[in-house]
Amino acid sequence: YLARKFFYLWAKKTFGQVLPSKARCFYDQKILQKTFGEWKEQWTVCREKQLSLRADNHYRHLLLNLIFKAWRAYVCQQQGKRNKYEVAESHAKKQTLLRAWQHWLVYVGVQRTKHGMQSVALAFRERSCLRISWAVWRRQQYQKCSGHKMNILALQHWAQSLQFRAWLQWRELYLYTQNEQQQETRAVTHHQHWALRRCVRAWLGYLNLHRVKKHQNELAQQFHQSRTLRRCFSNWQLSWECRRRVQAHQRDLEKQAARIALRRVFAHWKHYVVLCLEECELAEKHYKCHLLVRALSCARWEGLW
Repeated sequence: YLARKFFYLWAKKTFGQVLPSKARCFYDQKILQKTFGEWKEQWTVCREKQLSLRADNHYRHLLLNLIFKAWRAYVCQQQGKRNKYEVAESHAKKQTLLRAWQHWLVYVGVQRTKHGMQSVALAFRERSCLRISWAVWRRQQYQKCSGHKMNILALQHWAQSLQFRAWLQWRELYLYTQNEQQQETRAVTHHQHWALRRCVRAWLGYLNLHRVKKHQNELAQQFHQSRTLRRCFSNWQLSWECRRRVQAHQRDLEKQAARIALRRVFAHWKHYVVLCLEECELAEKHYKCHLLVRALSCARWEGLW
């Protein structure tokens, strides 16, 4: 006990207040802090890469959603055109059928009148037997029939010309409305693409600026840590040059103590890394949920807009 007491007094007077074991522990702690800082920097770089990939995937998903909406609008528009064209064709067929039916009714009426007139003429011829009057009546009847036929043909030609003019006017109006609708849809899609591109550019600029600031702060911290470490190490080296002739047995004991302390520190560091990974997974899940909610809200906002 007395030998140990006088040995501690002699060590304090010889080496001062800082013992070699404490200096060694401090040096090991600084080295461990430096390695942990490098590992943390690599981990943040990997995290930024993951965030950039997620942003690219989100942008691609938004572009595909916009393309699908445009395609669906185009398909609906084509289907509307096809339905209108079918309605127009059915209407044209009905009109032609109605016109043919009207002509057939007129023709049947004319044939009936002709047969009636012929029967009356034959009866009159049989009754009167006057060839001259019969010839006069026949000529007049022929002139009347030819005039009636010409009137019917003129009326048919006039109705067909009016119907053709109305159909041309309807076709021009329909083409003009379709062109206006296409221009409006193109303008809306162009505005949406332009707004989305502007948001992505602003977000990339903000991300680059934040990354540069973070890198500058890390460089400043590393420079400060390295400067303090060099200063402490130089002071320790000067003091160690005065005390480096210690016994070999004490060195072995100190080495063993340092190894045990390093193993404990490594075990604590490993446990801390496991906890950090679990926290990172929880943060990633929360971030995915947050991105999903934001995407749904943006999609809903775009639909309302």
